[in-house]
Amino acid sequence: MSARNFAVSTIALAISQAFAVSAFADDANATAAAAADTTMTEVVIIAGKNTASRASVAGFADLPLLQTPASVSVINREKMQELNIRSTTDAAKFDASIGDAYNAVGYAEQFSIRGFKLDNASSYRKDGLAIPGDTQIPLENKEAIEVLKGLSGLQAGLGSPGGVVNYVTKRPTDKPLRSVTIEASERGTVLGAVDVGGRFEDRRFGYRVNVASERLRSYVKGADGHRNFISGAFDWQISPQALLQLDADYQNKAQVSVPGFQLIGNRSLPNISADNMLNNQPWSYPVKTESSNIGARFAYQFNQDWNATVTANSHSFKRDDYTAFPYGCDAEALYPGFCSNGDYELYDYVSLGERKKPQAVQAMVQGKFATGAFTHAFTGGYSFFRNSEKWGDDIFVQVGTSNIYKPAIVQPSGLSSGPVTERRSDRERAVFVQDVVGLTDQLKLHAGARHAQVEREQLKATRSDESFWLPNVALVYAPQANVSAYASWSEGLERGGIAPRDTRNEKQALSPSVSKQVELGVKADLYKDLSLAMAVFQIRKGLEYTDTASNFYVRNGRAQHRGLELSAQGHVTPDLMLAFTAMALDTEQSGTGRSDMDGKRVTNVPKFKSSLYAEYALPQVAGLKLNANWQHAGNKAFDPENTFFVPSYDTLNVGASYATKIGATSAIFRAQVYNATDKMYWRDVTPDLGGYLFPGAERTVKLSAQFDF
Repeated sequence: MSARNFAVSTIALAISQAFAVSAFADDANATAAAAADTTMTEVVIIAGKNTASRASVAGFADLPLLQTPASVSVINREKMQELNIRSTTDAAKFDASIGDAYNAVGYAEQFSIRGFKLDNASSYRKDGLAIPGDTQIPLENKEAIEVLKGLSGLQAGLGSPGGVVNYVTKRPTDKPLRSVTIEASERGTVLGAVDVGGRFEDRRFGYRVNVASERLRSYVKGADGHRNFISGAFDWQISPQALLQLDADYQNKAQVSVPGFQLIGNRSLPNISADNMLNNQPWSYPVKTESSNIGARFAYQFNQDWNATVTANSHSFKRDDYTAFPYGCDAEALYPGFCSNGDYELYDYVSLGERKKPQAVQAMVQGKFATGAFTHAFTGGYSFFRNSEKWGDDIFVQVGTSNIYKPAIVQPSGLSSGPVTERRSDRERAVFVQDVVGLTDQLKLHAGARHAQVEREQLKATRSDESFWLPNVALVYAPQANVSAYASWSEGLERGGIAPRDTRNEKQALSPSVSKQVELGVKADLYKDLSLAMAVFQIRKGLEYTDTASNFYVRNGRAQHRGLELSAQGHVTPDLMLAFTAMALDTEQSGTGRSDMDGKRVTNVPKFKSSLYAEYALPQVAGLKLNANWQHAGNKAFDPENTFFVPSYDTLNVGASYATKIGATSAIFRAQVYNATDKMYWRDVTPDLGGYLFPGAERTVKLSAQFDF
C-alpha cells in the first residue's frame, strides 16, 4: 500500500469512527455496571498525575515506585501527547540520564543510559520481552515508555549495564475511545494517527486499534521518506479469574539515512549547517525497514494473594540498507578524518535483506504469605529467548571523492550484497526468584537471583554455551509513608560487543561479560503531585575497544561510571508544573596497559547533563498552557584517547497548547518551537565506525491538533 493510500485510509477510518461513537456509547453505558464485577483490571500506569506510580521494569513485586530500590522514569500516554512526543528521541530530551549513541536520522534510534550504550538485541523491550532496537520503535500503540537505569540482570537477564527501555502496549479501554491526531512541521513532515478503543457488545471482549501514516521531511535536506503503522490489541475476560490479551502491530518505514561528520584534519570541527547532507548522491536510496510483533499474555488469579502469568512475543525485522557513506581522506592518510579542505572519500554501501527474528516467552508465579512476623512477596519464573540473524556479505566500495562544502557527483559501484544466510543465532534460558521480605513495617529486604544459560553460534564456525548467576540484594527503609531510602547491590550480564569493520575479527561477537553495580537512593512524594528522587551509583564493566597494535577488537581493562542522578517533578502551584532531571557522571577507563587510554574519559558522555521543563496554565484563559524546556549537556570526548573534546551546549524549546470544545468534540491544539534560538550544536559524538559527529536539529516549528470524539 502506498503512503498516499495509507493516509487516505487513516482519515477515512477516523471519520467513520467519529460518527459511530454515539451509538456505541449508549450500549457501553447500559452494560458498564454489569461488567464492573467481572473485569480483571491490570494497572500499569496511574493516569492523572505527572509521574507514574508504578512501572513493570522496577521489579517483579507489585510495589509503588516510591518503595522500589531502583532508579526508574516513566512517560505515560498523557505526557507523550502533551509534550508532542512521537519518537523515543523526543522522549529522551526530558531525561538527563539518556543520551544519543549513533542516533542517525533515517536509520535507527540508539541511546545510552548512564553513559553505557544500549544493546540493540536486548536492551529494548516490549511488555518486558526483548525486541530489536534497529529502527524507530513506533509509539502510536504505546501506553508508556519505562526506563530502568542501571543493571537489569534480575529483571531482564542480558542487557546493557546502562539499563532497559520498556514499551508498554496500549490495551482496550472500558469506555469508548475515539481520538484523531494531525501534525505538521515546517519542512513538510505530516502525521495522521487514529486511536480507537472500547468493548464489544459482549463486554468480556475489548479492542484497541491504532493506525498512523507519516510523510517524513527531516531537518536534514534530502533525508525524506514515509512511515505507515497499524496495530490491534484485544482481550478476553474468560472468567473472573482468567484474562487473555493478544496484540499485533506492523510498521513499514523508508527514509534516506543521514551519515555523520568526521573531524577536519582530525583536529577541528566541520563548519557546516545542521541541514548539510553527505548522502546526497542520485543513487542514494532510502533505508527500508519492516517490523512486526505478535504478542500474547494470559493471567490467572488463583485467589487474593496468588496469581500466574505467561507472556510471549514474536518479532520480525527486515532491512535493506543503502548509503553513500563518507569515511576518511586518502590525500592526507586520515582514517578516520576528513581532509583539511573538506574533502572526504565516498563509499557505496549496500546490504540487502538483513533479518532478525527474536522470540521470547516468560512464565511467572507470584504470591504473598507470612512466616511468623515476616511478610513475603514472592516471585518465581522461567524465561526463554531465541534470535536468528541473517545477512549477506555487504558491499563497501570506495567510488570517489566529495567535499562537505562543494558536493561532487560520483558513480556508484553497481554492485549488490551477497546471498542472505543465517550468520548468528542466540538462545537464553533463565530461571529467576525474588522475595521481598517485610522485616518491619518500615524495613524491607529485596533478595533475588537469575540463573541464565546463554548460547551463541556465529558464522557457522564458533559456538559458545555459558551460564551465569546474577544476584540482586537491596534494603528499603521507609520512615514515613511518603519517604523511602534504599541501598542495592547487583550483577548484570551483557552480550559481547561485535568487532567493527576492518578489524581482524570483523563481525565476530565477544563472549558475554558480567558487570557490577552499587546504588544508594532516596525518594519522596512531598505532595499529591510532587515527587523527588536522588540516586548515587557506581557501575563497573569490562572495557571493549579496538587494539591498535593487533587490530583485534578486544575486552581488556575496565570502564567505571560513578554518578549522581536528581529528579523533581510535579505541581509547585496549581497552575505551574515543573520537571527537572540532572546527572553528574564521572567515567574512567583503566587497566588496559595503555597510557593513552588509562585514566581517560569514556567517549560521547558529558560530565553533567540536565533538563528543565516548565508548564504554566494561564488562569485568565481557560484551556491555555505555555511551556518551555531548557537542556544542557557538558563537553564530550570524541576519541578514547581524549585528544579532542566537543563543546558543551544549551538548547531552548518553547510551546503552547489550547484545549477547547468544538460541539461535542474535545480538541487540543499545540504548537512547539524546537531549538528556538537556532543554535548549532553537536548532539551525538559516537565512537562507532571510526568516530562520527551528528549535529542537532536547527530551529523547527511543529503544529498539531488532537480531537477526542
